[in-house]
Amino acid sequence: MRCDVTETWGGLLSNQAKAGRLVSFGAVKEARGEHRLVSPTYRTVLSDSYRSPSGMSSAMDGPATKASKADEAEGNRVAASPPEDDGLPERETWIGKLDFILALVGFSVGLGNVWRFPYLCYKNGGGAFLIPYFIFLLGAGIPTFFLEIALGQFMSLGGLKAWNLCPLFAGIGMASMVIVSFLNMYYVMVMGWALHYFFASFTSELPWATCGNWWNTDRCIASDEEIKRDDNSTMNSTLLNVTMTTVAPNATNENATRIAASLEYWNNRVLQISGGLDEPGSMQWELILCLLLAWVIVYFCIFKGVKSTGRVVYFTALFPYVVLFILLIRGVTLQGAEIGLEFYLKPNITRLGDPQVWMDAGTQVFFSYSIGLGSLIALGSYNKFNNNCHRDAVVFACVNSGTSILSGIVIFSFLGNMALQQGVSVADVAESGPGLVFIVYPKAVTLMPLSPLWAILFFFMVLLLGLDSEFCGVEGFVTSCQDMYPHILRRGHNREIFIAVVCFVKFLIGLAFCTQGGMYVFQLFDNYSASGMTLLWVTFFQAICIGWFYGLGDRVGWNFGSTKFYWDIKSMIGFRPVLWIKICWMVVTPIMTMGIFIFSLVKYQRPTYNNTYQYPPWGEAIGWLMALASMLMIPAGFVYKILTTKGTFSERIHTLLTPIYTKRKGDNGDVGEDANAIAMVDGPKTDHNML
Repeated sequence: MRCDVTETWGGLLSNQAKAGRLVSFGAVKEARGEHRLVSPTYRTVLSDSYRSPSGMSSAMDGPATKASKADEAEGNRVAASPPEDDGLPERETWIGKLDFILALVGFSVGLGNVWRFPYLCYKNGGGAFLIPYFIFLLGAGIPTFFLEIALGQFMSLGGLKAWNLCPLFAGIGMASMVIVSFLNMYYVMVMGWALHYFFASFTSELPWATCGNWWNTDRCIASDEEIKRDDNSTMNSTLLNVTMTTVAPNATNENATRIAASLEYWNNRVLQISGGLDEPGSMQWELILCLLLAWVIVYFCIFKGVKSTGRVVYFTALFPYVVLFILLIRGVTLQGAEIGLEFYLKPNITRLGDPQVWMDAGTQVFFSYSIGLGSLIALGSYNKFNNNCHRDAVVFACVNSGTSILSGIVIFSFLGNMALQQGVSVADVAESGPGLVFIVYPKAVTLMPLSPLWAILFFFMVLLLGLDSEFCGVEGFVTSCQDMYPHILRRGHNREIFIAVVCFVKFLIGLAFCTQGGMYVFQLFDNYSASGMTLLWVTFFQAICIGWFYGLGDRVGWNFGSTKFYWDIKSMIGFRPVLWIKICWMVVTPIMTMGIFIFSLVKYQRPTYNNTYQYPPWGEAIGWLMALASMLMIPAGFVYKILTTKGTFSERIHTLLTPIYTKRKGDNGDVGEDANAIAMVDGPKTDHNML
């Protein structure tokens, strides 16, 4: 079939009252036994009155092409929406073959792999934790990850407008935008702290290795030799605990208040932490400058679009692995490394009977795979239509989970050495979150030769891990805004100006984290705004939408929901994914996500900082408002769409379940037809083929 059968948009507009059909040239070729995929640019909109020559009518006649109300509505919607070709530059795509995969690795492989997974693995039964981890990974993590990047590639739109695929669920896009906006605001602060430590490491003696500085108290302990001399057994629980006032059992009053130098540096020098959320205190100007520098770096990584981003990730995504392998070689050769690795990987099968272990495994999968943020959809939208996103998903899954396990080996080899030198158990020095990165590891570095060098390498790795996660998140937000207002943001230098405004506004909001009470604000954001609860909520509705509701408005037989999306994917990559992915979208993922969501509500506890400071009720209320700001977007979207759509209630639902597809420009620069509209003749028409 050639392009001479394509109707002009003028013809479509004049015939928009006719019943329309969306036909894929790839589908028509398949009907003739030709399975080679053609470029999506050559798709067209045909009316029912058209019959192609050369026997092609058989592909469009019969049950698959009978005009129905759904078909008529779809034809009218496409015909009434001519492509916008008023001088806008063509939407960008990734240049190199590895750009997309490296962007995924940079965005999703971050600090959660380094500071959260190893601790959860040790805490929840060592190697036994990998059992629930991989169950959730195969049942929810990988299927949802693949769904998001395939959706972005198919629609060629960011995380907001991509849900035009099923307009009734447009609130999913809004919820994701709110979550990623919150995440961008506070996650960059980790980069600010990393920059502070990075610059402080350029010295002959690390400042957190000694006492006697202006930030130290008379309770400071400078070295493990002093620790052993003061007390061989009772002091150890206080040395590296994030809590400043932890008292060891049976400890003397003198020893009970002793605090490690690395802990005092973090609390009294970097944070200069106040007594609580209601004591903001003064601004920390060093942190403000570090935060500003972090935002400047983020801006210059993305201001030119994905063509520059695709080049930046070659360094920001790959170099952390160089550092990680250097630390791995150094770590496993340290004395006592085997002690730490035994704590990390030794299976304790009895822990699998604890529901909390399964909840930790599920939330870790969603955290580490960055699901529900909309940024994966945005990154996928810059793929060419025929990119093999299925292969990319498999490669990424191996890299992501492999990095988590590798990071644990690195971290616990150092902790084993640290525990051996201090004469304590690994359990006494194991920590998670900022406590691991900014307290435990800096202390471990001081026990090694050439400690400034190892500190520089480590904090540079932390900086890069945070950087690409941050700028890819900002890119996802900007992409969604750009797709909403293409006539504004895709002209001239408007995109660069808009990104600068976004970065500056979020920098101003981030000043709250630079106060003496900033850590309490940071913890509140981390616990609520982009928490596991909000991500699980969004993921549940994503799976329900694609699994059951997509295409119900224009369905033919069983060609709707996950079946329809399977054939959409086939139009891109040439084959359908394994049946398990479809089962997950329809059943397994919704059950897993909603199960963990309900369990997290049942097990909910009021937020605390370091297990000692309990947030006031008004602070907790602010946290819930941040969580509800995203979660309520989905039901609010349902109500808004139904109220603002014309027609009877059934007509409104029918319209809102009818996809609105994306129009792309052709390879020759001319405006092409509806590039992503899969033909009604695509996919199975009989029950025995529906899988």
